[in-house]
Amino acid sequence: MKILVAIIGFILILGSLGAALVFLMRDKGKSNRTVTALAMRVGFSILMFVLILAAYKMGWIQPTGIR
Repeated sequence: MKILVAIIGFILILGSLGAALVFLMRDKGKSNRTVTALAMRVGFSILMFVLILAAYKMGWIQPTGIR
């Protein structure tokens, strides 16, 4: 389940980045769709980071000790 959630999160982040690229190429700076897509990407990244921290604090995930 943890891996599935991580994969979905990364797909959302990469999809938003791809959408920003498409909007940048099509609009040529005439709309704010690129900025919105990049802002969503940053939001998804921050959300994933906060969820990982919360899962660690609740004991759902443990560090592996790999060096």
